[in-house]
Amino acid sequence: MNLFAKSEASNLDKAKPLAARMRPRDLDEFVGQQHFVGEGKLLRRILEADRLSSVIFYGPPGCGKTSLAEVIAGQTKSVFSRLNAASAGVKEVRTLLDQARERLATGGKATLLFVDELHHFNRTQQDVLLPDVESGVVRLIGATTENPFFSLVSPLVSRSQVFEFKPVEPDDVRAVLERALTDCERGLGDLNVSATDETLSFLSEISDGDIRRALTALEISALSVPGGEIDLATAQESIQKKAIHYDDDAHYDSASALIKSMRGSDPDAAVYWLARMLEAGEDPRFLARRIVIAASEDVGNADPQALVIANAAAQATLMVGMPECRIMLSQATTYVALAPKSNAAYAAINEAMQDVRERRVLPVPTHLKDAHYKGAERLGHGEGYEYAHNSDEGWIDQDYLGVDRSYYRPVNRGFEAELQQRMEAMKERKTHEST
Repeated sequence: MNLFAKSEASNLDKAKPLAARMRPRDLDEFVGQQHFVGEGKLLRRILEADRLSSVIFYGPPGCGKTSLAEVIAGQTKSVFSRLNAASAGVKEVRTLLDQARERLATGGKATLLFVDELHHFNRTQQDVLLPDVESGVVRLIGATTENPFFSLVSPLVSRSQVFEFKPVEPDDVRAVLERALTDCERGLGDLNVSATDETLSFLSEISDGDIRRALTALEISALSVPGGEIDLATAQESIQKKAIHYDDDAHYDSASALIKSMRGSDPDAAVYWLARMLEAGEDPRFLARRIVIAASEDVGNADPQALVIANAAAQATLMVGMPECRIMLSQATTYVALAPKSNAAYAAINEAMQDVRERRVLPVPTHLKDAHYKGAERLGHGEGYEYAHNSDEGWIDQDYLGVDRSYYRPVNRGFEAELQQRMEAMKERKTHEST
């Protein structure tokens, strides 16, 4: 490389943001994802043996998908090509695949193809990759923030190993920040700045495992206090409002966590998931519906008041909207979470509907049929029916189904324990009167 080219490369490197300059150069510098790149873990063993096949990196932004792909490119014996699926078309993909095929045929050299934001490829573009991925012409590294089992075609997923990336832990984020402050070659070492302990802790936590976001905030802070110390106030002013990652996966996963936390009687966890979803912009009407369902499905008659409160919160949500409806939703969420639990009513209707679908449909017993129209008496409809209120106790032993079946089995918790006693008392009376 001549002096002019070196100067150009140096200028381009200096223009890169800190997050790009601090990308790891090898696996030893790579932080996070130890569940598959740690010593003895699957991906590390694959790389050390140079036996990488096609893989899909799936996880939230800033957790190292692109960085790890570049680390792999640095130590693999393959030629490295890259595409961004958001801007590449079929023609571009075919050109790269043709080059890879020719390279392999003429020189035996394999190609490592990195496709960032792979979920932006439509079905046709993904299908174009399939033959060369399957035949080994290219070894694919696809990076995506979307669940590949929903966003990618099944044949491509089945031919690839999927590695799920987790948000980087705060301690690992902090280690990268500390390295960036002292690194004179790629980091901020030449600026001679430092950061307080609380500043580093704040940036490590607020970044939500997104190293890129933490480094960007650190760089802005450092440039605003050259030769000084970055305090907490400076760091807070240098980081934008937290953008919560909330795609379809996060929507369903968070909703599942909210429901299971209410079912598991943990009001603190339930309120947290409620807050996370509201802060991410979730429709409060969706949350209100889920709470109403939980009040009946998971609490039921163990505390009938839960459904009353949940339904009132849902109506109030429609009336007042955000931000105030968060209060009603929180009230309903905590009440449902702490209510005694029973799914007996839920189980009863499921079992009864299964019988309706799969067994003989039971005819309505003649004495229960409608007798309020002309001619019903001639058909015998209603004959033999006994009006329950004619009894001093408001109850008469008579057959209401025609067969002996049991669907509702109340539990011995909350108000449903009283319902259980009532049912048992009625059964005993039936037995006594039949004898």
